[in-house]
Amino acid sequence: MFDEIARRDERAREDADFLADVACVALNHLPPRYIRHDVDMSFFLSPQEQEEMQKKVRKAVKDALRYVAERSNPDGA
Repeated sequence: MFDEIARRDERAREDADFLADVACVALNHLPPRYIRHDVDMSFFLSPQEQEEMQKKVRKAVKDALRYVAERSNPDGA
């Protein structure tokens, strides 16, 4: 998820607080998955499940970036 956030937004690459806020909001919109290593995900999920998870992550990150950016802009624009 952090890679997806950093790939989509320059501010997230430079501002650790912004990155953390976006990650927290995105995680709140994703189903829990307790995977410590990438190899675990490959072992426990089918390719279709992995693709579905990636789609959910992309959408959650997109929505979270918009949400946090709107609320962190002092003039509301």
